[in-house]
Formats: sequence, C-alpha cells, structure tokens
Amino acid sequence: MESPTAPATEQTASPRRAPSQQRSRERVERMLAAASALIAEQGSDAMRMGEVAERASVSIGSLYQFFPDKRAIVWALAERYTAESQACIAAALAEVSDAEGLRRAFSELVDIYYGLFLAEPVMRDIWSGTQADKALRELELADSRANAEFLTAVLKRLRPAADPAALETTALLIWQMGEATMRLAISVGRQEGDDLVAAYKRMALRELVGE
Repeated sequence: MESPTAPATEQTASPRRAPSQQRSRERVERMLAAASALIAEQGSDAMRMGEVAERASVSIGSLYQFFPDKRAIVWALAERYTAESQACIAAALAEVSDAEGLRRAFSELVDIYYGLFLAEPVMRDIWSGTQADKALRELELADSRANAEFLTAVLKRLRPAADPAALETTALLIWQMGEATMRLAISVGRQEGDDLVAAYKRMALRELVGE
C-alpha cells in the first residue's frame, strides 16, 4: 500500500536527485513516459507509483530514488511542458518587428497552445489541477511571467515611447487570461471551446495591435 500524500508545504516538488549517468537518464525517461501514459489513461489522481514502476520496467526502489512520490512525477512533467512552451514562444516572438508580425505570431501561438491542450491529456490533467496545488500554481505564474517577458520585449520594440511598466502589466495579464481561457475551453464542448479561444484571441489582439 502506498503511503498517503503529505501536505503540499511538506512535499518535495522536484525529483529527489537528478540522474547523472546515461543509463539513469534513460530510466528516468522511461519512468516519465510510463507516468504520462498512465495519466492519459486514468488521470493523475488514480495513478499509482507501483503502476509506474511496472510499466517502466524498473524496481519500485529505483522509482523512489528519483521521485519520492507521484506529485514529484507530475511536477517533473509540468516542468517539461513549461520549458517546451517557453522555447516555442521565445522562438515565435524573437524576430517580431511590426504589428502585423505580432498579430500573426500571437495568433499562431494561441492556436498551437490550444491544440496542445486538446491533443495532450497529460497537459489537461496537470493544469486542470493547478489551483489545488500551491507549487503548481507558482510554477504556472512563473511560466506566465516568463512568457510575458517575451511579449513585453516585442511591445517595447513596437511602442518605444510607452510606459515600460504598463507594457509589462498588459503582457502579464494577457498571458494569464490566456491560461484561464484554455482551462475553460477544455472544460466545455468543443464548439464552445473553439468560440471561447477565438474570442480571447480577438480581445488580446485588440489590446496588442489595435484590431
């Protein structure tokens, strides 16, 4: 029987130790892939550490060596998705130099992000539970702040005379609204979700480029 999950303030959010050898890194990758598959099938609440170890073909001791509990696994997956999304956003906005470029890049990013939420049940599971986990809420906020910095840099290039603090506030609010929109969109029917995302995109672009 698995031990009960400790309160969020007492848990270790990240893996107990990072793998240093290639063989260990490969084992951790198998563990995370197994966990991702189980979450896709049954959700993170129902996932059990023993199931992860069995599917990854590792001993339960090996699993606990890197992940002290299933919350650490969820955290690791959340960090991975966060890093991937930040890299995508940074690349998309890096070369934007005019309003049309911003309109096109932002619109494409919203579509990509929404598509990921629709296609990846693991992402949906992780972020739908964000509000119940203080550490994940903090990770989401840090992610929004990082993404807002990419957008702020673009706005500063396009509006050099504008108040930098006001641009930072606008960028952060737009990203936070985007996160909320995605959670709402995947909690309703597909057509309504599509309409909500389209409405968010129109509202955000009016603020960003005056459309």
